[in-house]
Amino acid sequence: MNILIMGPPGAGKGTQAEVLVKELNITHISTGDMFRVAIQEGTEMGMKAKEYMDKGALVPDEVVIGLVKDRLAKPDCAGGFLLDGFPRTLKQAKALDATLREMGIRLDGVINIEVPREKLIARVTGRRVCRSCGASYHVLFNRPEVEGKCNSCGGELYQRSDDNEEAAGYRLDVYEAQTQPLVDYYATQGLLRDINGDQDINKVLKDILASLIK
Repeated sequence: MNILIMGPPGAGKGTQAEVLVKELNITHISTGDMFRVAIQEGTEMGMKAKEYMDKGALVPDEVVIGLVKDRLAKPDCAGGFLLDGFPRTLKQAKALDATLREMGIRLDGVINIEVPREKLIARVTGRRVCRSCGASYHVLFNRPEVEGKCNSCGGELYQRSDDNEEAAGYRLDVYEAQTQPLVDYYATQGLLRDINGDQDINKVLKDILASLIK
């Protein structure tokens, strides 16, 4: 099964992606991880991406598509994949479609996790991260055993500077502006699966799996 997953910051997309790849026995393709591996391996596209990243510039769409194509061509994607973090714009989605057609690959579904805006802001602003190991907690949904201390290493928990209400609102505005054309694009293809993310994690997973069987 070949699927995409989308969702705004705080929607739980990462959590669902981790579980979905295990449930469906498919490969998780996170664009962030894909960049790091390609650079470490010294691939042609990885080196091109590094040139832009070293300058602090955005990596052009054609390079990102090249990285995605290289990743999809690897043997572990033959049994299916979940693409996470790409595409982000309509232009990227159309370029991805062209690449998939060229490779003889068909998408089976596009998961779109939806959560009310006020709930998303509450989720993001309540997040706390361990300074030592990077473990993530939440003041409402995933509290540490000892206030302000990481369960795993005892490190100090802190709130990231971009996890405030103003920054969270801005990120959501940018996401919504970029994503709505994608939602419409995949809906017209009959691929979109809107999922209510404002419920128990296990129920969200159940709904996603049920939507893919349709």
